Amino acid sequence: MGYVLLAGAIAAEVAATTAMKYSEGFSRLWPSLITVTGYVVAFALLAQTLKTVQIGTAYAIWAGVGTAVIAAIGMIFLGEGLTAAKVAGIALVIGGVVLLNLGGAH
Repeated sequence: MGYVLLAGAIAAEVAATTAMKYSEGFSRLWPSLITVTGYVVAFALLAQTLKTVQIGTAYAIWAGVGTAVIAAIGMIFLGEGLTAAKVAGIALVIGGVVLLNLGGAH
């Protein structure tokens, strides 16, 4: 159940960060409300996740997957350029999450 909550926390964080792009510096009401609500939900779900998943593992997955998904959204939907450096950065983030999880497996 912890990883289901973690997936929800990641989804809420990604939605909040994406909405922040459209809030225009918190000058637009609905994207701003989505941003605030999304982060509250993300942290609440992350807190529940920590009841059953180790903090290092949970935070690494939350931050790493969230970062990779936001970078992909930026490139695919928001017109940000796809460069070798961005692809390498996403790969390193994912590799770091995998390595942290493997290191904590024993």
